[in-house]
Amino acid sequence: MRIVPAQPADVDKLLAFREEAAAWLRELGSDQWSRPYPADRLLATIESGTVFMVCDGAVTAATITLTPDAEDGLWSARELSEPSMFVNKLTVARTHAGTNLGGRLLDWAGDRAFRASAKWLRLDAWTTNDALQQYYLRQGFEHVRTVREGGAVNGGPRVSGWLAQRLAVPAGHGLTDETSAPESLIPAL
Repeated sequence: MRIVPAQPADVDKLLAFREEAAAWLRELGSDQWSRPYPADRLLATIESGTVFMVCDGAVTAATITLTPDAEDGLWSARELSEPSMFVNKLTVARTHAGTNLGGRLLDWAGDRAFRASAKWLRLDAWTTNDALQQYYLRQGFEHVRTVREGGAVNGGPRVSGWLAQRLAVPAGHGLTDETSAPESLIPAL
């Protein structure tokens, strides 16, 4: 399987991919990703070079957004002073569920974060999705805290505020990496 940067032409494919994941989550009783994701926001993240896809032949098997930018209001100033990369929107196709593709993709993200001189690989997860939180704990993440206030709408309840991190370390992931080398988070002297 290959990991490649997403391209602007992939927007419709990735929106459909997300809707497939949202439908599966609904079947499990979760409201995670119940609101459609705006195509213009997805296009902007693709154009910024932070969206990646795992391709198994012609099939998109998984996607991940990996960025040096934290979502506002989640991490403390001290935490933000530590070089970190942030995982968002990790999604594995149902056809590839149960193959540890998500774990391998997290290892790829940790390896990429390490190569960018990050100390931490961080993420936030849905506050009510206990199964997802347990998954991340099994993947070596440590729960930092849960932020429940300061959501995007009128500062109300935050739905994705379960914060976790693990050290960014070199890792074998078994994916053919067709992405360019990450930019260092540490400015050159």
